Amino acid sequence: MPASQTRSRARDRNNVLNRAEFLSLNQPPKGTQESRSSGRKQSSQTAAAGTQNSNPKERRQSQQLPEEDCMQLNPSFKGIAFNSLLAIDICMSKRLGVCANRASSWGGARSMINLLGITGHGIPWIAGTLICLVKSSTLAGQEVLMNLLLALLLDIMIVAGLQKLAKRKGPYDISPGLLDYLTMDTYAFPAGHASRAAMLSKFLLNHLVLAIPLRILLVLWAFCVGFSRVMIGRHHITDVLSGFVFGYLQFRLVELIWMSSNTCQMLISIW
Repeated sequence: MPASQTRSRARDRNNVLNRAEFLSLNQPPKGTQESRSSGRKQSSQTAAAGTQNSNPKERRQSQQLPEEDCMQLNPSFKGIAFNSLLAIDICMSKRLGVCANRASSWGGARSMINLLGITGHGIPWIAGTLICLVKSSTLAGQEVLMNLLLALLLDIMIVAGLQKLAKRKGPYDISPGLLDYLTMDTYAFPAGHASRAAMLSKFLLNHLVLAIPLRILLVLWAFCVGFSRVMIGRHHITDVLSGFVFGYLQFRLVELIWMSSNTCQMLISIW
């Protein structure tokens, strides 16, 4: 028996078909099967330990990610409407910016449009109000001028605060001028010139006796000042429209806190 076993073993060793290169690819050696099965077991064990050790916050985030992606891919109707209106506003504002630079279609009229914008700036109006206040000798005139000065100061502060909150830039990359830096009118929303023009026109129409042609010209001046800011590329259309709204609200605020003649005389005496 031992001799026959040794002979059979020798035959198996000498058989060429029993070598590793002739084995079937679907039947790997036993050693490799055992190593692969042990590696899979170890990887499954480490993955299970990792899931057990992970925080519940990470599990929640992993569960919430598909929902967030769905919300981004399927925005609400309000979001679609808002983005569409914003795109239309930017497109129309860029088309109307015909004086944004010298190479624009109306680049030659840029200096004239800038001059029209200066008529709605806060610094010239404050300086003119102070000069008229010094030269005024009537109590009624001083009362109106003091409240006008209050309205101009409120306009500058309110517009500067709203612009700092919104921080919206204009349709074109145009740096503000020196007067804009003095009044902190450096951003686009809301348009300071438009709000000031609307407030001034409403104020003057209410407290000055003007003929009908002058009243019409005053209203046209306010609209031209606001539109000029779109033409030079400093503001969007919605910035100018919101500036008109804020200007009217500022006028209503000044009417609510209107200073009487005695208060104005006291402030003038202190000054």
